[in-house]
Amino acid sequence: MEHPENDSQYIGLTVNSGVSQPPSVNPYLKRVPRRKPMPTPGEFVEGILKGDVTMLSRAVTLVESLAPEHYNIAQEVIEKCLPYSGNSRRIGITGVPGAGKSTSIDVFGIHVLKSGGKLAVLAIDPSSERTKGSILGDKTRMEKLAVHPNAFVRPSPSAGSLGGVARKTRETIVLCEAAGYNNIFVETVGVGQSETAVHSMVDFFLLIQIAGAGDELQGIKRGIMEMADGIVINKADGDNVGPAQLAQAQYRSALHLFPPTASGWRPEVLTYSGYYELGIPEVWQMIDRYFEFVVNNGYFERKRQEQARYWMYESINEQIRKHFYDNPEVQSRLTASEAQVLSNRRSSFAAAAEVLDFYFSKIKEK
Repeated sequence: MEHPENDSQYIGLTVNSGVSQPPSVNPYLKRVPRRKPMPTPGEFVEGILKGDVTMLSRAVTLVESLAPEHYNIAQEVIEKCLPYSGNSRRIGITGVPGAGKSTSIDVFGIHVLKSGGKLAVLAIDPSSERTKGSILGDKTRMEKLAVHPNAFVRPSPSAGSLGGVARKTRETIVLCEAAGYNNIFVETVGVGQSETAVHSMVDFFLLIQIAGAGDELQGIKRGIMEMADGIVINKADGDNVGPAQLAQAQYRSALHLFPPTASGWRPEVLTYSGYYELGIPEVWQMIDRYFEFVVNNGYFERKRQEQARYWMYESINEQIRKHFYDNPEVQSRLTASEAQVLSNRRSSFAAAAEVLDFYFSKIKEK
């Protein structure tokens, strides 16, 4: 092999050795920090009470986790945070799809934060029945609150179980209150079933409607108005002011058909525009009037106590259900009984009765 660089005519020139090849292993690989270990319940509580948003977010994730090893830790954190909770206004917000719930929450939230304090928004996002996934896009529609230093926006997937999500949302409220959030907004899925669950954990239930969507009669029929403490007609701007005022009159007339509420409060109907931020102070003045009314007549404290009792029994029902389905012997029985039902050898009711009898007999033996 010839080496022309060694020829005499190239004397005085230096031949570089070339570029060295990089190592096959990334030299910075060892510098990547390892994942932080799971904080102890005491560390979780300490961070939450200090208002650490990262620790609060991790605690909420722990509460929402389906992993059995996370359940006991989450319950201990909630138990230790409970003495620091209960000092907020809990407001449930629902409405038909497209009524502008997320936009309204964004505007309402900024209005609330102007007077000081902190706000937590817990948005329940419906999950797909086929893929079980959720977009969790509510936060992107709350552009102002998403970047506000005193706001905490947390979307949660319904994962097909509104009851389970409602319990987790209830526990998340406790964590947020312990972290110093004195205003809690809970946005429902808005499909009918979730309203009852959310109503059982909030102090004020706000129903957002729109005019001209043919929903006036439907809203009255499905009973949501019976739960509402206030009804607001959104998108009352431009050419839609007239239809919004007409819808307002129709809802006011409809409210006279319902029996008096347990609190003694007569729900009010107002119009506003979330997009143009019109009528927002009036909506919040209505909410202030409600809280003043129920605190003075004692209904506020009575309702909180009723809700606590309700969630105690809900927790019992859930634990019984979990204990039943987690039993290995019951699982094998269910598999055998399911095969008999699918082959038409036994009715669904007889198979269910047999499995339950087996379960109860095992409990008696213990």
